[in-house]
Amino acid sequence: MHIPDGYLAPATYLPAWGVAVPLLWHGARRLRRSLEGETLPTLSALTGLAFVVQMLNIPLPGGTTGHALGTALIALLYGPWSASCALAVVLLVQALLFGDGGITTYPVNLLAMGFAAAFTAHRIHRAARGRLGEGRAAFLAGWAGAVAASAVVALALGIQPWLAHDAAGRPLFFPLGLRVTVPAIVGSHALLFGVAEGAYTAAVLALLRRTAPAAAEARP
Repeated sequence: MHIPDGYLAPATYLPAWGVAVPLLWHGARRLRRSLEGETLPTLSALTGLAFVVQMLNIPLPGGTTGHALGTALIALLYGPWSASCALAVVLLVQALLFGDGGITTYPVNLLAMGFAAAFTAHRIHRAARGRLGEGRAAFLAGWAGAVAASAVVALALGIQPWLAHDAAGRPLFFPLGLRVTVPAIVGSHALLFGVAEGAYTAAVLALLRRTAPAAAEARP
């Protein structure tokens, strides 16, 4: 799902920087105010787990990849702002040290895999846990968060042929339109990677409930 450098026109990633930076600044301030000493080890461990699961990439058509995120679990435990900040660290390390995702495209990746995934998962979980129970709601939240992130990536990539092309109509950046990106990226995450994200979220949350109940109850 990571978008590399060279795939997005400046008309896409420059506005994304303008949106992501203030959101991240606000999220960091909220995290700093709410962070407690006893929550830091668990939050750090879950951030590390998110890094690991995101490195398990499967190539998708068009040059991007699919994978689970690890975002939803952090959002359920510590809130969407904290989860987005955690993913900001994960994505930055991946881009700088592993070449997984770009620097220019960093804000788009963050808006997708951080903010969109975190807030979607958080809202879905709060709405569903009273009806479905904790486990099913966690699964649904993880699935929905991954699908939301994939939709942002598919949209950002799919509009590039329309947004930036030469006089002959040839795309200057990512060459495939929405007819390809939506089924390839959103479809694969709805059917496969979202299921993996949901299972991961529900399983780790259940494990934390058994082994570290105080951490599992750290609701935002």
